[in-house]
Amino acid sequence: MTRSIRFLCQAGLWATVWIFLSILQKRNDKFLLENTVVFGFQVALIGLLIFYIAKQFLFKRKYILFTIISIILISVSAFTSSSIFSGSKSHMPFRRSETPNDNRKPPIRRNRPVNPPKRVNPPSIFMVHFSSLMIAYLIATFLETFLFAQRKEEEMIISKNENLQTELKLLKSQINPHFLFNSLNNIYALSVIDSDKTQQSISYLSEMLRYVLYECDRPFVTIKKELAYIENYIQLFSLKSSKPYNINTEFEVSDPSILIAPMLFIPFIENAFKHSNIEKPENSFMDIYLYSSAEVVVFKVENSIPKDTMIKDKIGGIGLENVKKRLNILYAEKHTLHIDTKDQIFKVELRINLPNHA
Repeated sequence: MTRSIRFLCQAGLWATVWIFLSILQKRNDKFLLENTVVFGFQVALIGLLIFYIAKQFLFKRKYILFTIISIILISVSAFTSSSIFSGSKSHMPFRRSETPNDNRKPPIRRNRPVNPPKRVNPPSIFMVHFSSLMIAYLIATFLETFLFAQRKEEEMIISKNENLQTELKLLKSQINPHFLFNSLNNIYALSVIDSDKTQQSISYLSEMLRYVLYECDRPFVTIKKELAYIENYIQLFSLKSSKPYNINTEFEVSDPSILIAPMLFIPFIENAFKHSNIEKPENSFMDIYLYSSAEVVVFKVENSIPKDTMIKDKIGGIGLENVKKRLNILYAEKHTLHIDTKDQIFKVELRINLPNHA
C-alpha cells in the first residue's frame, strides 16, 4: 500500500467519523461547519506524519526527536484551530426590536441578542481540539508503525529465501563435481579390468550426467527419476567386477510421480560404497531400502564395516555434511535422520514428511 493510498484512507476515515457525529446532532450542518477546522488540521497532521515525519524520525529510531516534533505540531495546530473556533463564536447575530408607534417610554434595552450563546472558556476549546488531534495522530502513528513492521518482515522473508536459494545452488555445485569425479574413477578402473564393458559404463554415466545437468537444476524431481539415477550409479559400480557384489535393493514406490528434492539419497549410498569395502566379498554387504507414499518417504542404508582399517582417499568427503545442510533447508522440521554404528554395521535411516502432509 503506497503512502498516498494510506493518506487518503485515513483522511476518509476521519471524514466519515465527523459526518457520523454530525448526524447524531440536531443541527448537523452547524456541527460540521464548526468542526471543519479541526478536521482540516487532522488531515494536515496525518499527511505530515505519513509523507515526512515517520520516514525521517520514527523509522530511523529518533524517538525523542519524533516525540518533541509531534507534540509541538499538535499543540500549535490545537491552539490555531481553537483560536479560529473562538473567533467565529464571538460574532453572534443581533436583532433590533421594533420601534413603538405610541408615545410610551421606550424600553431600556432596545437591542437584545437572539439566543445568547453560552460562553465557552478558550482553554476548554483548546483541550478539546488538542485531544481530537492527538487521537488522530496516535492512530496514524500506530498504523504507520504496524505497516512498516509488516514490510520489514516481508523483506526479511524474501532476503532469507534468496539466501537459502543461493546456499542450495552452492551445495548443488559441490555435489555434482563430486559425483562426476567418483564416476570417472569407476570408469577408469573398469577400462583397466574389462574394456568391453567400458562402452556400457559410459552409457550409464551419460544418463547420470543428463539427470544432473537437466533435472537437478529444478527444486524438485519425481522420485522415479531419482531412483533411476540410483540404479544407474549402482550398475556403473557393479561393472567393475565380473562377480556380483553383495548389494541388496528394495524399492516400494506407490506413486512414481511424487516430488522430492534431487540428490538427497545418493550421498548415503556413495558413503556406503566407500566405507563398506564391498569389493571384497568376505563378510561385506550393502542393503538399500526406499519406501514412498503420498505422505512420507523412508530411506534406509546399511553397510558392513571392515575390521581392518581402510585407507581412504583424501579427496571428497563433503557428501554427508552437504546433504544434512540441504535437508535442514528444504525439509526443516519435516524430516528425521538417524545415523548409527553398531556391531560393525553402519546404519542410516532418513524419513521425510512430504510438505503437503507434514
